[in-house]
Amino acid sequence: MGPWDESRLGPVPDDPRYDPELLRDGDTRNVVDAYRYWTREAIIADIDTRRHPLHIAIENFGNDANIGSVVRTANAFAVHTVHIVGRRRWNRRGAMVTDRYQRLRHHDTTAALLSFAAEHDLTVVAVDNIPGAVRLEHTELPRHCLMIFGQEGPGITEDAKAGAAMTVSIAQFGSTRSINAAVAAGIAMHTWVRQHADLDRAW
Repeated sequence: MGPWDESRLGPVPDDPRYDPELLRDGDTRNVVDAYRYWTREAIIADIDTRRHPLHIAIENFGNDANIGSVVRTANAFAVHTVHIVGRRRWNRRGAMVTDRYQRLRHHDTTAALLSFAAEHDLTVVAVDNIPGAVRLEHTELPRHCLMIFGQEGPGITEDAKAGAAMTVSIAQFGSTRSINAAVAAGIAMHTWVRQHADLDRAW
């Protein structure tokens, strides 16, 4: 969007949430129209009033390329925090700059993540197509929840399996052994949103 157009939008806002430079030069960021021309800090503060009690974790012991997409989807659903377990470095390209607005936290090990969940009364739900998993489509997810996703290929670690209160799987009908980790995360997050979010607050 170009510079603020007074003929179309009215007087330039006298509101501290608005960024004078963006009002003057235009706003080309990947944000919803409600946040257009707002400062980054103002956007984060507003999202903080909308965040859900859902946490997402992805294990990154093999430098998983899906993390950026998971962060972008978590931002879209106002997930409380995305936890990255293992390697600190990850490809941010897939996040499409949403990592600037999304809470992120790093844990060196899955054990450290599980300790965080216990300290914050979060029920741990592993998401993987493994024997003994229950169907996500038939499961009521906990409201205060931390979902763990394994890296592409090997799936969740043994520590995650042992530490989870439940493991859920996504119904599949084709020949592939598993679906993309970022896609699985999006499906699981949206399932939580359908069960627990106030859809009247969605854009």
